Amino acid sequence: MNAELGTRNAINAEVGTRNAEQTGRSLPPRDLKERTKTFALAIVRLVDALPRTRAADVIGRQLLRAATSVAANYRSARRARSRKEFLAKMGIVEEESDESSFWLELLLEAGIATSSKVAALGDEAKQLVAITIASIHTAREGGRPVPRSAFRVPRSCPCS
Repeated sequence: MNAELGTRNAINAEVGTRNAEQTGRSLPPRDLKERTKTFALAIVRLVDALPRTRAADVIGRQLLRAATSVAANYRSARRARSRKEFLAKMGIVEEESDESSFWLELLLEAGIATSSKVAALGDEAKQLVAITIASIHTAREGGRPVPRSAFRVPRSCPCS
C-alpha cells in the first residue's frame, strides 16, 4: 500500500511539475538521480502488475531492463572520472530512456496495459530523454566541469 502511494505521489509530482511549467510557475528542482530511481521503481511495480501472458512477459522484461538501466547508468555518470566517460554513460542513459518510452508505447498500443499510469510513465521517459540530451549538449560545450568520482586517481602527488 505504501509503495503504491509512493508511486502515485511520484507520478502526481511529475504531472504537477508539467502543469506548473505550462503555467509559468516555478517549482524547486528535483534531483535527477532521485527522479531516475523513482522512474525505475515505478516501472518495477508496473511490470509486476502486468497480466501473465507471453507478450506481457517479453515486453515487461525488456521494459524492466531498460528502465532500471536508466537509473543505474545515470548514477554511474555522476561518478565519471572524465568528461569522455560522463558523455558515454549519459549516451547510454539517453538510449535506455528512449527504449523505455518505446516499450511503454508498445504496452499501450498492444492493449496489454491501458492505465493512465502507463501514459504518465511514458511521458516521464520522454522527459528523461530530453533532459539527458540537454545534459549531453551542455557537457560537450565544456561549460561546467564534469563531476569527479571519489575513485579518481590524482595525477600528481602533493606530498612532496
